[in-house]
Amino acid sequence: MKPPLPTPEEIALLPPFERLGRERIVLVATASQARDAARRLLAEPAWGFDTESRPTFTAGQASEGPHVVQLATLEQAFVFQLHDAECRALTGELLARTGIVKAGFGLQDDRRRIVEKLGVQPQDVLDLDTVLRQRGWRRQMGIKAAVAVLFGQRFQKSKRAATSNWAQRQLTEAQLLYAANDAWAALRVYHALGLAAPA
Repeated sequence: MKPPLPTPEEIALLPPFERLGRERIVLVATASQARDAARRLLAEPAWGFDTESRPTFTAGQASEGPHVVQLATLEQAFVFQLHDAECRALTGELLARTGIVKAGFGLQDDRRRIVEKLGVQPQDVLDLDTVLRQRGWRRQMGIKAAVAVLFGQRFQKSKRAATSNWAQRQLTEAQLLYAANDAWAALRVYHALGLAAPA
């Protein structure tokens, strides 16, 4: 039996988990930026993966997201905005590429929205919730609990950034830090679980 998951109160007492600084976050909004990001990403066997969508506040209102797709290596994170048609297409090509693991948490809704918005089926997606459940932890453990269990540290998430307008063309620094670190922390968890192939 696995020990019980730490409570939110216990997690709050842990030391903070390392975060990517702004200097290691690349904003990708144009086709040329997307091609440059792709060259760097395709050199890696696995990416941290997440998306962000502008929240909906009306019952029954359909989301138009994702508005942002995040892909991370251990060195840096790339935050793709999807306003530009060519950038959007290149982002879809990356997600549809086989042979590279895209690791994240709670990705079922992200996958569905990507199919609807980008017209591609993401390939080799690994939901870390599923891996942790297979290893004896409860379903839907989430990134905060995973970081607490695997690293003994507290993963900080800003509720204000989470519920901000991800559809705006000018993302704030807080949004970039939030989005990038969600994907990067997922990749750190992937490696901590021993899932990466040996070099």
